[in-house]
Amino acid sequence: MSFLSQLYSKIALPNEHGTEKEAIIASFLYTILAVGVTAIVIWGAYFGGITALVLRSMFYSMVAMAGLFAVSLETRFVPTRVIFYLLAIIALVPGIYLWHSYFDIVMRGALSTQIDEWMFIALVVITLILVRKTLGWALLILSVTALLYAYFGYLIPGKYGHGGYDLARLASTLFLSTEGFYGAPMGVAVEYIFLFALLGTLLMQIGTGEVFVDVARGVTGRIQGGPGLSAAVSSTLVGTINGSAVANVVTTGTFTIPLMKRVGYSAKLAGAIEAAASSAGQILPPVMGAAAFLMAEIIGVPYSTIALAALVPGLLYVLALLIAVRLEAGKLDLARDTTGGMKFLIETLRTRGYLLLPLIGIIALLFMGMTPTRAAVYCIGFALLISPWRKETRIGLTGLLVVCRNTLFATLPIVAAVAAAGIVIGVLNLTGMGLMLSSLIVEVGAGNIWAILLLTALASFVLGMGLPTSAAYLLLAVLVAPALTRLGLPPISAHMFIFYFGLVSAITPPVALAAYAAASISGAGANETAVESIRLGFVKLLVPFLFVTMPGILMIGTPLQIVLGIVFAAFSVISITIAFAGWMVRPISWLERGVLVAGTLLVCWPTPVDATDAVTLVARLAGLGIIGLSVFRMVTATPRPAIEVQPN
Repeated sequence: MSFLSQLYSKIALPNEHGTEKEAIIASFLYTILAVGVTAIVIWGAYFGGITALVLRSMFYSMVAMAGLFAVSLETRFVPTRVIFYLLAIIALVPGIYLWHSYFDIVMRGALSTQIDEWMFIALVVITLILVRKTLGWALLILSVTALLYAYFGYLIPGKYGHGGYDLARLASTLFLSTEGFYGAPMGVAVEYIFLFALLGTLLMQIGTGEVFVDVARGVTGRIQGGPGLSAAVSSTLVGTINGSAVANVVTTGTFTIPLMKRVGYSAKLAGAIEAAASSAGQILPPVMGAAAFLMAEIIGVPYSTIALAALVPGLLYVLALLIAVRLEAGKLDLARDTTGGMKFLIETLRTRGYLLLPLIGIIALLFMGMTPTRAAVYCIGFALLISPWRKETRIGLTGLLVVCRNTLFATLPIVAAVAAAGIVIGVLNLTGMGLMLSSLIVEVGAGNIWAILLLTALASFVLGMGLPTSAAYLLLAVLVAPALTRLGLPPISAHMFIFYFGLVSAITPPVALAAYAAASISGAGANETAVESIRLGFVKLLVPFLFVTMPGILMIGTPLQIVLGIVFAAFSVISITIAFAGWMVRPISWLERGVLVAGTLLVCWPTPVDATDAVTLVARLAGLGIIGLSVFRMVTATPRPAIEVQPN
């Protein structure tokens, strides 16, 4: 097999309706564009010096061109495919035009010409096609609605109407400035999302993901139900570098789900554990599905502040998941995976532990104060330096091309989403509708913070359905978060609240994509797997409300408030997890479950954690006492002996 044939077998795009020649040409052009995108992103991150508008427009033009090549092969009708190919060529023009005409645009004050208007229309069409093909209808409808509102706002009576903005003004704002397509979201996509996705893809290519799985097996293998714990730990670790719950399920689930089923987990439970664990990576630093970088940009705080704030809530979720998995193993009296254990861990670290060095390096560089972009570039170089150490981790030229191609393929929906979000954000800022939406939420909630929190949670859940992490957060940050900040919540608390509820749809019906992906591997029913996933991951619904009463878990407040917040939150999480599991050394009754839930609610009494009024003190002390006494009674009960069997 020739080099080109071998390369094509690894970079081939999904081809549903195109001819073989079309697929070959499109796949190679896609890979060439992926290399170009990678080069411009790394150059901008390391050397800088490229004007924001030029960098973002060139980046988006190349991504859009590649994306249209990909979606063309999925189109049945030949005339439509031809149109898409033509649009792919046109997609490259705006970036080149803005690069070439940048100084002229600046000199005329970004006032649009007729050429600019035509390019703006073409870019809108291209973006809507990419959004429809990669994300579905929801974001497309929202983008079209925003554009129609901007143009025809003069027809709307009352305070929600406006004078209307013609095509020239829309082109000037959304195309010739950093307020629309090329706004802050696209900047984050260029500077952070693609770069960290590239790092994650490279680490997966050299085998770091497999090391995570084997390390988790070594740590948990000989514990009862160890494969479930191994799945939870490994999927969480892998998720921290790829940031996608669905991709995580597909990557690690093909190994962990069969292993869990082999030691006695049901297909439904095995899929649910994998889905719940895979969604943990989205809420844990350093990447958080790229939302950490977006949040830092929108709130206006350093990235390190966001990463530190996200750490404790993310760890609480993982703690609850590990406890739930262990309790399920005890309840089912499962076998142990005797192939894991300390010897397996030592052997894994001895032979392949060096593959973890890039991740250790990026954490060290971030703590030393280096910018995330430069740290990511250094760690990409470090990963390339260590990959040749062993034959099985070498990637070569073909591997590098595959990494570039896979990174672009994985980030294409996100880039399409941030472009569409740029339209929505630009229109909201232009018309002032963003402030009016937050006012509407506050009015409907009648000023009651808990009613507004519930409305915000519901809106976040609906808007987050089926969207990538970063896209869901972007929409919510603009449409919903201002309502919470108007009530006096710290910006980080408000944004973390909508962030969590925007992500929970990954494991919650009716759109539970991560759970559905896990069900396809385990062989269980999709909806029953989703229901089981939300039972295991229920803490993701509880923790956001703690951001309001216990902001200390986000590292907000005095040292006393932070310590008390973490302690109270940990008690609450452990208690509610045991109640949902229904087992602790022995089966626990519904009455005992109710007592644990009551204790949890008392500990979460809706006053500041350092409040010293009599009602708060009595409630919290009673809650802690109830939880402590209940757990003590359970653990001192006589357990059933576990049966250890050798897995098949």
